[in-house]
Amino acid sequence: MHNGAVLLGPDDPLPARPQRILVNGSVGAGKSTLARAIADRLRLPYTELDSLYHGPQWTPRPEFLEDVARAVAGERWVSEYQYRQAHPALLARADLMVWLDLPRRVSMTRAIRRTLRRRWRREVLWNGNVERPLWRIVVDPEHIIRWAWTSHARSAQRVDVALQQRPGLPVVRLRSAAEVDRWLKRLSAPGGTPARPR
Repeated sequence: MHNGAVLLGPDDPLPARPQRILVNGSVGAGKSTLARAIADRLRLPYTELDSLYHGPQWTPRPEFLEDVARAVAGERWVSEYQYRQAHPALLARADLMVWLDLPRRVSMTRAIRRTLRRRWRREVLWNGNVERPLWRIVVDPEHIIRWAWTSHARSAQRVDVALQQRPGLPVVRLRSAAEVDRWLKRLSAPGGTPARPR
């Protein structure tokens, strides 16, 4: 972690009511779920980056970065902190980062369950895509389950880089589902800014 950085926990007060929030975490940590919950509680627009990035047949959309820039130009929003090429635009505008620092076993369990459910139900995702066949985990190094395992440590690295580039950015670190629930409940309190319990 970046020297001198102070990470906030689930019970620490925020310096101000957040308006532009990034949710960082590994594959399967629950970034989109948490981002939607934050958006609901604070009445902020939510932009799902996966929906902007993935075109038909899982090809990257050429308009991706333009769409990201348009989304973060607003004064109020919530989104995930992913896709390296989008980091500069996201980070420059954010006033809070929430870091889902869950154990690898938790993220992996969630990623596997989600992938199996989507594949079994043939759930249609972004722009008509469906999860690739499970056998591809053997041949595809970027299969979502393999990617969840190999990329887990990058979540912490992203925070470190972000704090080097934005040293004053508040970062709330949540290490368990219980901490996530506790922080969200306090976020829903009057004023929308968690305060120290009395």
